[in-house]
Amino acid sequence: MNQKYEKIFQPYKFSSGVEVKNRILMAPMTTYSSDDHGVVTDSELAYYADRSAGVGAVITACAYVTAGGKGFPGQLSAADDSYIPSLRKLAETIQSYGSKAILQIYHGGRQSPPELLPDNQPVSASPVAYKADAPIPREMGEDDIQDVITAFGEATRRAIEAGFDGVEIHGANTYLLQQFFSPHSNRRTDKWGGTLGKRLIFPLTVVNEVEKIVAEHANKPFMIGYRLSPEEGSNPGITLDDTLQFVDRLANQNLDYLHISVSDFWNGSFRESDRTKSRIVKIYDKVGNRIPVVGVGALHTPDEVAEALETGVPFIALGRELLMEPHWIEKIRTGKEMEIRTTLSKKDQDELVIPDPLWKKLIGVKGWLPVVD
Repeated sequence: MNQKYEKIFQPYKFSSGVEVKNRILMAPMTTYSSDDHGVVTDSELAYYADRSAGVGAVITACAYVTAGGKGFPGQLSAADDSYIPSLRKLAETIQSYGSKAILQIYHGGRQSPPELLPDNQPVSASPVAYKADAPIPREMGEDDIQDVITAFGEATRRAIEAGFDGVEIHGANTYLLQQFFSPHSNRRTDKWGGTLGKRLIFPLTVVNEVEKIVAEHANKPFMIGYRLSPEEGSNPGITLDDTLQFVDRLANQNLDYLHISVSDFWNGSFRESDRTKSRIVKIYDKVGNRIPVVGVGALHTPDEVAEALETGVPFIALGRELLMEPHWIEKIRTGKEMEIRTTLSKKDQDELVIPDPLWKKLIGVKGWLPVVD
């Protein structure tokens, strides 16, 4: 192995006691490949198996914590105890290849398509649609809010019983937890909205509930991560300063890491053009001495990942790179980094062990992957 990649392969023990063998995580990516009821399929298990040998941990596609929060066709479910056997299959598949298994848990809120919901009615912090032609969500009442908080805890318990090594709370990408954080989607005047401090109460209460369940039910080290998006383009919307205050609060929680969801690791603020420093690095500078930060975004080659790690950010999550090259880590370890695949051929599906529903999305989304004939 080339010495300049040594930092990639350094092991790390999180505050929970979970230890990973290197600094690369598989980023959570929607597979669209569970069955109609949210049960993991054989093709989905094969997809994860082919990508679990090298990375330190695999963060799964998001699993909905309640049927009213489902966001995608073919989405994985953690909504009741009947899904524990399905979740156990997924955890065991990932772990059998030497990686830690982290279940991402999620509620879509106003982003949930009505046709996927039992009552055809998405919910959110306030009755504000996310775009002009989108359905108006029902404002969540106190009972709704408490039910969802409990649901995140119960999904965590199921992850523990299924044998996962941790959960990642999905508070990014404009889904429900972010909808409470955002002044665009949260127009409430009660204790759950208004000031920034009040808009943080719901996501922080979810974190507290997950932490409580882990303390009560985990009999081995079990990690908790939190994923967030640092800005929103809407006006009003989340600003980088809002996020710096939020991560300061999150760093006081019993979390193992913060996962920053951006499209490019090096990009500065898109709301304030004079703030050009990487938002991930700014968050690391703010709280990196208190909690590990996971960076992501447009880091395709080993050299690019090594350069990002030189900032001090201790972990990098890879998504597209592991779709195109499931053995990204192994090829670096064996000195074969020049053989890493950097394009996706339309003939590669079987070799890359990608399920049909995900393959159709990858081929159909123009510009997300470099697809060649």
